[in-house]
Amino acid sequence: MRRAVCPGSFDPIHNGHLEVIARAAGLFDEVIVAISTNYAKKYRFGLDERLEMARETLASLKGIVVEPVGEGLLAEYCRQRGVSAIVKGLRSSSDFDYELPMATMNRQLSGVETVFLPAEAHYIHLSSTLIKEVAGLGGSVSEYVPRSVLRRLLAGEPSANQQPRR
Repeated sequence: MRRAVCPGSFDPIHNGHLEVIARAAGLFDEVIVAISTNYAKKYRFGLDERLEMARETLASLKGIVVEPVGEGLLAEYCRQRGVSAIVKGLRSSSDFDYELPMATMNRQLSGVETVFLPAEAHYIHLSSTLIKEVAGLGGSVSEYVPRSVLRRLLAGEPSANQQPRR
């Protein structure tokens, strides 16, 4: 079985993420959407919310598994799960410059390859940070996120670990 991982914080998952994950599902038998938590970062949504949003939005795709990533190296996570590739979406050359050293280190540590998928042109400007900022200031992000994510962005109290607004 050809297994890949799409790692990220997905805070929140958006249509650019979904497009890359769907393309990865066409290349691999199984794609693990591995949702991470970096305790030095502030998140809009807690881990359980991010897992739930990803599971809801990816339910119709076959061969997709959504799970949290524990602490430790991604290379070790891949080795433990028999993952042969890490899939990363690239929006720009600066994404590539950021991702290449990590891809090289992951290959040296575990032999896992990184597959880079260029973002579709209409998603190239998207980031979770930008989506949260626009939504927080009252702008419309409905064309960039699934409905279930939009509902969470617009309603209810933020997670306790949300970064304060300025």
